[in-house]
Amino acid sequence: MSGGVEWALHCCVVLTSVEEPVPAARLAQLHDVSPSYLAKQLQALSRAGLVRSVQGKAGGYVLTRSPELITVLDVVEAVDGPGPAFVCTEIRRRGPMAASPEACATPCAIRRAMAGAEAVWREALRDVSVADLARDVTSDYGPGALAGISAWLGAAEA
Repeated sequence: MSGGVEWALHCCVVLTSVEEPVPAARLAQLHDVSPSYLAKQLQALSRAGLVRSVQGKAGGYVLTRSPELITVLDVVEAVDGPGPAFVCTEIRRRGPMAASPEACATPCAIRRAMAGAEAVWREALRDVSVADLARDVTSDYGPGALAGISAWLGAAEA
């Protein structure tokens, strides 16, 4: 999983705390990350329909739907794509002891284990929403945490 997933999830949680669009540059400043790097993650979220860009002087990014309806898996797939995290390259067909194509007609034990783990992982991520993450932030850091972030985002850039 790419590091972009972490940044994208943080941005989605932050966007739950605001009512007005937040400029990408302001989100980058909040997270102390390169604006161009964060813009790439926001564009991926936008292409997936999870956020939208609002143009104009008061423009920026907003969530496109309720945070209860955006799952962590939605964000992972927006940033890293819907493909499997583990891609089998059929290593068993290489080297001096390579298995024949016929012997590789069914997935190997490693591929089966990884596919099973990925299915469980995806289901777990599907069960957690951005709203759940925002509630956890509040639980972890207190009720003022997201309110403080919202106030900082709304303040004029320093």
